[in-house]
Amino acid sequence: MAQQTQGVSGQYLSFVLAGELYALDISKVREVLEVQEVTRIPRTPEFLRGVINLRGSAVPVVDMRRKFGMSATEYTVNTCIIIVEVNLEGEELILGALADSVREVIELTPDEIKPPPRMGTTIDTNFISGMSKQDEQFIMLLEIDTVFSAEELQAVRIADATAPVEAAAAASRREQAPDAVASAGAAESMEQGEAQAGPAS
Repeated sequence: MAQQTQGVSGQYLSFVLAGELYALDISKVREVLEVQEVTRIPRTPEFLRGVINLRGSAVPVVDMRRKFGMSATEYTVNTCIIIVEVNLEGEELILGALADSVREVIELTPDEIKPPPRMGTTIDTNFISGMSKQDEQFIMLLEIDTVFSAEELQAVRIADATAPVEAAAAASRREQAPDAVASAGAAESMEQGEAQAGPAS
């Protein structure tokens, strides 16, 4: 169960999912990226979109909408990937969390943080460490270490381990595609040339 503490001040990165506002402890956030190409990894949970190449390292990307049972949506110019640190039994995992958009870094005092609601939220309240309010809109503070089960994080870790192989295969397919198109074009040109020349006398 999430650690439901009240009055824990600090900085949080706010972001949007399905029109609702959430926030992550800034100490768990490494950076925010524009959405980019994701290489799909077979036989992984539906919420795991795949992996991205982050400065030479494969980073698993989680679709937070799917994880929380929200409806899927297309990428927009505001869609982004939040690179976060997740703790699994003392081991640190790095993953990307897809968000509809990122708002800002907010500073919350102890008085501004209330206990999480017992019901009426879109996501499991066990994932929420507290709640606050900014500009008349409620913000749910996510406890990222409790959002994923040990089994789910194990799947993420496996995806991380197999990602280089899958990424290399995907890159190979992309490299071979232009060659195949070029070969097909050359063959078509030869056929057209032979047709124009007509039968030999």
